[in-house]
Parts: sequence; structure tokens; C-alpha cells
Amino acid sequence: MVSPAFDTSPSDLADAVEPSLETSDDSRVRAMIGEHWSASERGDIAAEHALYAEDAVLDYPQSGERFRGRATIAAQRGGHPADRHFAVRRISGSGDLWVSECVITYDGVPSHTVSIMELSGGLVAHETQFFADPFEAPPSRAALGERMPASSHLPE
Repeated sequence: MVSPAFDTSPSDLADAVEPSLETSDDSRVRAMIGEHWSASERGDIAAEHALYAEDAVLDYPQSGERFRGRATIAAQRGGHPADRHFAVRRISGSGDLWVSECVITYDGVPSHTVSIMELSGGLVAHETQFFADPFEAPPSRAALGERMPASSHLPE
């Protein structure tokens, strides 16, 4: 289930780009990426992977893994044993380069993620996904910064 602090609906994410600057193609891509994350949350493997080109490449730099082909990408995600939930913070981009900021929880443990999607022919040809565990800020920075709203730091 998506945390109520986040929303995966593409229409609510439209404010990530000035509407007057977004083209109809950009609106279509934003909706396609929003549906990808919504399908991920629903566990709809076919819909989740519909945006990938047949020969797409997915890179996980932190583990050094590269997955080639839509079927391989779907297979490696479909075999994940954890209870996963997806909360989209923002989708931004234009043309052939798009970035999604999400919080993915694995068995209730949040991981902040950034997904960089490069499109070719209207489909994702290459995605690089980075994962980061949340951490508490050190006291030495307390006088310099301020706390982010809870909804943008950790899911409640």
C-alpha cells in the first residue's frame, strides 16, 4: 500500500514541471512513468514493465549488476522475496531523460531511490537506479540545517 504521505497518481505529480513548458509527449511519458510506479505498487508485472524497450538495460551501480532485456528485468524484480511498497515523491524530466524520486519499502524498511530513465523511441532504453538507506543527521549539523517535513524524509 502506498503511504498516505505520498501519492503515485501522475496527475498529482504534474507540478514537478511548469505545465506551460511541458509538451504533449512529455505529458504522455510522465503518465507512462507514473503508471509504471503504480503498477509496481499493485504487483502488476506486465504493466510495470510495459514502458521498457525489448532490449532495455537496467543498472544497479551499488551492487554492480546489469540486467539486459525487458524479460530479464521483469524476472529479477518478480523474484524479489520482500513485501515491497512504492511511494513516488517526484517525477521530473522532459524529452528522453526522466528522473523519479521514490521511497521503496522492503518488509517495512524504507530505501530512498532515484531512478534515471533514458528513452528511445518512446520506451525506456536504459535505467539506472540508486538506493540509499535513511540515516539520522549528526548533531554537529543541527545549527546549520532544518528538519525536512516527515512526509519527505521517512514514510510514517
